[in-house]
Amino acid sequence: MKIAIYGREFHPSVIPYVRQLLDHLISRQAELWIYDSFHRFLTEQITCPHQFRTYHSREQLPEDTGFMLSLGGDGTMLAAVSIVGPSGIPVAGINFGRLGFLASINKGEIEDALDAILDGAYDIQQRALLSVVAGDTPLFDGNPFALNDITIFKYDSSAMITVQAHLNGELLNAYWADGIIVATPTGSTAYSLSCGGPIIMPGSGNFVITPISPHNLNVRPVVISNDFELDLEIESRTGKFLLSCDSKTETVSTDTRLKIKRAAFDINLIRLKNHSFFATLRNKLLWGIDARNY
Repeated sequence: MKIAIYGREFHPSVIPYVRQLLDHLISRQAELWIYDSFHRFLTEQITCPHQFRTYHSREQLPEDTGFMLSLGGDGTMLAAVSIVGPSGIPVAGINFGRLGFLASINKGEIEDALDAILDGAYDIQQRALLSVVAGDTPLFDGNPFALNDITIFKYDSSAMITVQAHLNGELLNAYWADGIIVATPTGSTAYSLSCGGPIIMPGSGNFVITPISPHNLNVRPVVISNDFELDLEIESRTGKFLLSCDSKTETVSTDTRLKIKRAAFDINLIRLKNHSFFATLRNKLLWGIDARNY
């Protein structure tokens, strides 16, 4: 089986786990395709006796690639999703980071998890993405989509910005705030949650609009159907604002009008049989650990 591997530079303490992963995949006769910059980093850290193939973009991956392994935290996983794009290649994450909502496989269960995936003992979860368009202005090197969220944020520490938000042509609100977050159900446990947004189950068919430090305290997050289109106009004293798409950020002029809607494709995430959304919430958010609950 052909397996794509994506990763970034990591702490030396992770090296034994990466070596274990590569050795196990090789023992299972896997053909490994490693992201080129990550491959260069690996060759500086460990001895690679096998001639791995490398890639720089999804167009360079074989059409029959079985799945992609992301080695790192959730940020690495988001970058891997950006590379996979509309190809349909399933993605699994080995968590070498901290929280690990998306990269759900712990480094202590690498071999068992890999065997389960290689043997087909897993589920595929389709996750909706957001896309953003700024007229004729190209964004994010042609990959203007997000698995977690699209965020509009003020450019610097100066005054707040005003975001005029229209849903399907109707005015929703004029947000006077540091910015707003438009999050998918997958991203509802990320930045949106830290700003007071709700947790939304994947597959629920919704997005959430969460203001960042709004001036009016009665402005609250709004859950909307993912069939809606959101048009945004931004006013700022600096004449520009920051637009982020998961882990990517660009500076955009306030002359630019944004359109945010559901992307035309979904991402396939690999989930092991013993992993569930609610179990992840309990483990990562420490639900139920209060001794008074027992």
